[in-house]
Amino acid sequence: MQSVTTSSFSSSGPAILTVSQISRSIKNLLEGEFNFVRVSGEISNLSRPHSGHSYFTLKDEGAQLRAVLFKNQQRFLPKTIRDGQQVICHGRISLYEPRGDYQLIVDTIDFQGSGLLQLQFEALKKQLAAEGLFDAERKKKIPLYPRKITLITSPTGAAIHDFLKIWRNRKWNAAIQVFPVRVQGVGAAEEIAQAIRRVNKEVESDVIVLCRGGGSLEDLWAFNEECIARAIAGSSLPVVSAIGHEIDFTIADFCADLRAPTPTGAAEQIIPDLALLQRQLQNLKRTCTTLIIEKLEDCRREISQQRRLLGNLEMTLAHLTLQVDHNTSKLLHSLESHLQVQDLRFARIMARFKQQSPMNRITLQHQRLHHATDNLTQRMRFLLDQKNAALSAQATLLDTVSPLATLARGYAIIRRKNREKKQEEIITQSSQTRPGELVEVLLHRGRLECVVEKVIPPS
Repeated sequence: MQSVTTSSFSSSGPAILTVSQISRSIKNLLEGEFNFVRVSGEISNLSRPHSGHSYFTLKDEGAQLRAVLFKNQQRFLPKTIRDGQQVICHGRISLYEPRGDYQLIVDTIDFQGSGLLQLQFEALKKQLAAEGLFDAERKKKIPLYPRKITLITSPTGAAIHDFLKIWRNRKWNAAIQVFPVRVQGVGAAEEIAQAIRRVNKEVESDVIVLCRGGGSLEDLWAFNEECIARAIAGSSLPVVSAIGHEIDFTIADFCADLRAPTPTGAAEQIIPDLALLQRQLQNLKRTCTTLIIEKLEDCRREISQQRRLLGNLEMTLAHLTLQVDHNTSKLLHSLESHLQVQDLRFARIMARFKQQSPMNRITLQHQRLHHATDNLTQRMRFLLDQKNAALSAQATLLDTVSPLATLARGYAIIRRKNREKKQEEIITQSSQTRPGELVEVLLHRGRLECVVEKVIPPS
C-alpha cells in the first residue's frame, strides 16, 4: 500500500486527511487486496456511452456490484454482452475516486456454457491441490543462467515470436529448441503431455516452457486437463507456464514450477539480459574500485595518526627497555624468594613424610610379627611336649587294662557267632554253651575253632 502524506497534523490527535487522500488510501487497499477476482452474477443496467466502454451492474439475490468493461478489452469477448446474461467476470476491484464508489474493472467474461467449464476447473483444481501437486515444496528451482531452453508451443502462433523476440534482444547465448504441438482443440492436451515426457527422456535441456497466447476459457482448456498436470508434476526438468494473458489462470499454471503472466513475461523472467548483466558488472567493478580506494585512504590516515601517537620510536623503545630490565630484576628477586620459601616448605613436608612413612611402620610391625612368631613356636613346642607326656601316660594306663595284655599272659577269650543276630557273643559262663557247639578261642596271637565236648557247671 502506498503511503499517505498528510497536509496537517494535530498535536494531540491523529493526522487530518483530505477526502482525496482517504479515497486514495481506500483505493490502494482495495486494489492491493482484490487485485484479481472472479465474480459470477447477472448483467443488468447495461449502458454504452460514446466512449465505447460498457458499464453495467452484476447482481444476485442479495447484492449488486458496479462493473466496467473498457473498450479495448471487448475485442477479446466471443460475443456481445447484454442484460440478463449469467456470466463470470474476471477482473479486479478498484475505487472510482470522484464518486467514492467501488467497482469491478472487468478484463474478460465467461458466458453461459463457460460456467460448467469453470466448475470442472475448480473441481480438478481442488483435487490436485489435495494431492499436493501445487505444493511449494515440490517446485523445482529455475536455473538463473539457462544454456538450453525447450519451448513446447504452436510453431505458427504469436507466443513463440514474442518469446524469441525477447531472446534476440537480450543476446543471451542460450540454445532454443521448439517442440511443435497443438495448443487448442481435441487431443491437444495429450499431445502436450506427451511432449513434456519426451523432452525429459530425449532432450538435454535446462528448462521447459509451455507457450500459448491469450483466449477464452474454451480456447485455453487444453491446459486445464489432468494429463498435463500429471506430466508437469512428473517432470524432472523445471517447467515454466506462459499461457494466455496475465489474468488467465490454468491448471498448468498451478502445477508449474514458475508461472509467467505471458510468453513475453516468461522470456523476461528466465532469459538473462546480457546488456543489463554487463552494466551491473561494470557498476560492481566501479563500486569495488571506489571502496578499495576509500579503504586504502582510511588505512593511510590511520597509519599517519598512529605514527603521530607513537612519536620518537627510539626514545620509546629505550624507555620500554628500561622498564623491561627493571621488571625482570624484580621478577628474578621475587622468584628467588619464592623458591626459598618453597624449599623450606618442602623440607618440612619431607621430614613429616619420613616420620609418617609406611616403611617405618612396616618395619616395626615386621619386628612385632617376628617376636610373636618366636613366642608362638616356643609355646607350641611346650604344649606338644605336655601333650606327648600325657599321651604316653594314658597309653601306659590303657596298655595295663587292655585285654591284649591279658592275652599275652596266657589267657584266652571264647566267643561264638550268633548268626541270627549277626554278631559275636563273648562266653563267660559254661551255661552259655552246650555240647557239640562250635566256639572260637582268641589267643594272644591267632585263634582256634573248637567243639564243646562237655559242659561242667560251676561247683
